[in-house]
Order: sequence, then C-alpha cells, then structure tokens
Amino acid sequence: MWLVFALLSAIFAALTSILAKVGIEGVDSNLATAIRTVVVVVMAWAMVFLTNAQGGISEISKKSWIFLILSGLATGASWLCYYKALQIGKVSKVVPIDKLSVVITLVFAFIFLQEKFTAKSLIGCILIGVGTLVMTI
Repeated sequence: MWLVFALLSAIFAALTSILAKVGIEGVDSNLATAIRTVVVVVMAWAMVFLTNAQGGISEISKKSWIFLILSGLATGASWLCYYKALQIGKVSKVVPIDKLSVVITLVFAFIFLQEKFTAKSLIGCILIGVGTLVMTI
C-alpha cells in the first residue's frame, strides 16, 4: 500500500509544480507560499478530525514535538525557496534540482540515522545527480 501512496505523492507533487507556476504569475512568491500553506493546514487538520486522531496530541513526546517543529521549519524554508525559484525560473529546470533532495536525504540518512548506504543506493544517487545535470544544462 505504501507504493500506491508514494506514487500518488509523486503525481500530486507534479501537479503542485504546474499549478503553482501558473498561479504564481504576478503574485509575490512569499504570499503565494503563505496561501498554499493555509490550504495545507486546513486539509491536514480536516484529516485529523475526519480520522478522529486529535486525541493523540497529548501523547506526543517532547522529543517528537521538537523534531516535528524543526521539520515544519525546514518545510517552510523549502517551500519559500521553491516558490521563489519557480517564480523566476522554468519549471523544467527548478523541479529536477529540487528533486536532488532525494540524494541529499539519502546522504543525511546515512550520516544522521546510520542507515546503510549500499552499492545500489550509491549508483542511484549518481544516476539522479547525472540526470539532474543533464536536465538542467
């Protein structure tokens, strides 16, 4: 089932880029990011209440709160940079560079989470890096 959700995530991420590029025309990138964020917040809380998950708030540990907040700050910074890049650049150039996050994530997972970095991971990272370079030159 994770594969279905991962594929849906990729489809929605692709739509996000196309819809954002059209919608950001003539709009400040920071304002556009704020509007997008409000929509995401409303959707996320709607899902919390639809699935009756709100009771779990009191069970979240201090460590989880800290890392979820840090993750939110990183997401916000990413979105602000992404929207600015989309506003001034071509989607076909911005998106491949943004997807270098896959390579960076694998490196961070190896360094900070002690996940195994296999030959397959290394080859994949190299191919993504080369593919990004080819798509942006």
